[in-house]
Formats: sequence, C-alpha cells, structure tokens
Amino acid sequence: MSKKNPFSDLTAKSMEELAQLEVENTAKGFTLRFQNSLGQVENNAEIRKARRQVARVKTAMQAKLK
Repeated sequence: MSKKNPFSDLTAKSMEELAQLEVENTAKGFTLRFQNSLGQVENNAEIRKARRQVARVKTAMQAKLK
C-alpha cells in the first residue's frame, strides 16, 4: 500500500497554476485561522494542512525557477 506523493502533482503544473494555488491556499489558511479564533473550526488539522500545502507550492515554484 503506497501513499500518493502530493508534491509530484505540483511539479507538473505551470507557474501560473502554482501561483493560483498559493493564493487559494493562503486565503484558505487565513479563513481557517480566523474561524478558529472564533471557535467555529471543527477540525484543527485543516489549518496545518493548508499551511503545509502553501509550503509545498512555494517549494515547487522555487524548483521550477532553478
């Protein structure tokens, strides 16, 4: 049983798609943090997932620049 590598999907995307994903995930993370401060988030792990996804996207963007 192998786990799918989420980073491999990002390397196939263009810079424009990666930039759009970065904006979307950053906004999602902001919204989740705001909702968490109001006590409206049921699953705190989503905040971590959004933050990590932003990091993956930024890493893929840097790899494409090299």
